[in-house]
Amino acid sequence: MSAILVTGANGQVGYELRRSLAPLGGVVALTRQEMNLANEASVLAVLREHEPRIIVNPAAYTAVDRAESDVDLAMAVNATAPGVLARWAADNDALLIHYSTDYVFDGTKNTPYAEGDAVNPQSVYGESKWRGEEAVRSSGVRHVILRTSWVYGHHGSNFLKTILRLAQERSELNVVADQLGAPTSAALIADVTRTIVERVSNLQTTDGFKETFHLTARGNTSWHGYAEHIVREASAGGFKLALSIDKLKPISTAEYPTPAKRPANSKLDCTKLMNRLGITLPAWQEGVDHVVASLRST
Repeated sequence: MSAILVTGANGQVGYELRRSLAPLGGVVALTRQEMNLANEASVLAVLREHEPRIIVNPAAYTAVDRAESDVDLAMAVNATAPGVLARWAADNDALLIHYSTDYVFDGTKNTPYAEGDAVNPQSVYGESKWRGEEAVRSSGVRHVILRTSWVYGHHGSNFLKTILRLAQERSELNVVADQLGAPTSAALIADVTRTIVERVSNLQTTDGFKETFHLTARGNTSWHGYAEHIVREASAGGFKLALSIDKLKPISTAEYPTPAKRPANSKLDCTKLMNRLGITLPAWQEGVDHVVASLRST
């Protein structure tokens, strides 16, 4: 029997969860090869083997554009699998922590989205993540759903690392400037998850703890503003760049078409998380600066 089972151990958030949850003891972190979320029998066999008290599920199909043509697999991993985890957890009195996304919203609101705002996913990825949320809720399991956005980290592939690479290879670069959100580090997500585990796992309520929270770093920017900050920090930190700030050009979403529609507004209101659990969130620049510095030293 394990205390905590983590899925997607080699993903950005899964990798950081291995660090953040380790001091709590009894963590089993499984890769995609060890727990195939697209195969219900595989999932149930692993759950029966380890009998976790807490399941933390960062694993997801995150290839947003590919999902538009790979619908079955995206739905299997993002919509069906969370329901399998949730039903097993409900039957075995386990806590489930599950991660979702700003893509459940259509991005047309002018202000940050609160947890209770109407969803309206505009892509297969967004729809699959919304269905996963609903599968968790309908199971009756004790759960925390954490919606986040614009995730990056030292480990894995992400926008920050792509911009760093391109800034060293190219003298000019175009970046979308009319989509807004909060770059959020995988480390922050993992650290907040540990706090939630510590505060919620043994909480006794009448019907169990069943909550959805928004979790992002504080503040917001555009992809272009995010890229500008990365380039400035990299330049100041000693990276040898071919790209200068004045050659980082803002463009519109219309000028950079993608198979999946992106929300123009990915801003999430995290007031509920901060007030309910007493969590203080750092400005988005802090995490970006830390990762840029860590990549310089590798």
